[in-house]
Amino acid sequence: MTRRIQVGAVPVGGGAPVSIQSMCNTATEDVEATVQQIRRLEQAGCDIVRVAVPTEEAARAIPAIKRGIRIPLVADIHFDYKLALLCIDGGVDKIRINPGNIGSKERVRAVADGCRERGIPIRVGVNGGSLEKDILRKYGGVTAEALAESALGHVRLLEDCGFGDICISVKCSRVPVNMAAYELLHERVDYPLHLGVTEAGTPEMGVLKSAIGIGGLLCRGIGDTLRVSLTADPVEEVTAAKKILQAAGIRRTEPDLIACPTCGRTQYDMLPIAINGRSLVIAANDPLNYYAIEDIRQLTAMEPEIVLAELEPLRRAIRYYYAEVSARKAARSANSSDMAAAQTEDLAIDMTAEGGDLDAPIIRLLNSL
Repeated sequence: MTRRIQVGAVPVGGGAPVSIQSMCNTATEDVEATVQQIRRLEQAGCDIVRVAVPTEEAARAIPAIKRGIRIPLVADIHFDYKLALLCIDGGVDKIRINPGNIGSKERVRAVADGCRERGIPIRVGVNGGSLEKDILRKYGGVTAEALAESALGHVRLLEDCGFGDICISVKCSRVPVNMAAYELLHERVDYPLHLGVTEAGTPEMGVLKSAIGIGGLLCRGIGDTLRVSLTADPVEEVTAAKKILQAAGIRRTEPDLIACPTCGRTQYDMLPIAINGRSLVIAANDPLNYYAIEDIRQLTAMEPEIVLAELEPLRRAIRYYYAEVSARKAARSANSSDMAAAQTEDLAIDMTAEGGDLDAPIIRLLNSL
């Protein structure tokens, strides 16, 4: 098991639930725009958010941003250690920096000392596109060994300063290399690992790369926090991350919809029923989900309030289900050290006990499609 760090109110590593991260694409010095985007990310289910800090103006915006949000804030620093110090003074919850890129040992120590005094962890974040030239020459390019060696070299700089509140990432756009690098770190150190596939691309391919690169590691018990990096609205990163965690059996945020893949024995058109049924389940689970409600409105010609009224029994059942899941997992965790098993255990729960007749409203809505 990895050691645990604390990012604001969110624990990372040491058996803590795998947390979801994202990064703003607003100009950080634009406090209003940045806070608004973070609030959207919070509502979508983001646990930790990062902002770029390329200038002093951006660094000095950190306190105002912190006042406007509820989730922990990470400052992403490149090269200039003074920006890290400003963010530390501004109350940031974590620093992302590569110590080898900020100059002398004295500068590294200044950042490490500042973070230690305030209980702020540091993420060593290595990317395939920014590996040191000597490491690239040694390995002949971006390899898993090159990524791991670079990361551990940066970690040693912090360890030499007596700093150990560290998280590590080794991101590459080539999924097999990416996964192998994380596997090497998992074997060599007990620091928590921040998973991600960098430069994954637009949602269609980026989600697929991330599902393999992140989900594959999670299924092997590797990884403590994650970001799905997409060239898209950051909210899409959070949505994809929740789906990956659910597919890996780690965090369930909505009911699973089971649908036949169809073959020549299928006697009716399964696809529209599966698609529309999923919209119903999403809307029942999250009545504020505009996209699901709008899909249903267009498909059924019903007004949203009628749809939501029809889905109320299912919504009650889902709330009951998650309450039971939480209670049973908490009881098991209290009596067992096997937190991973408690987290992924499937529970058979009679949802009709709270929801009543679950079939009737769904049948009525599907019949109106």
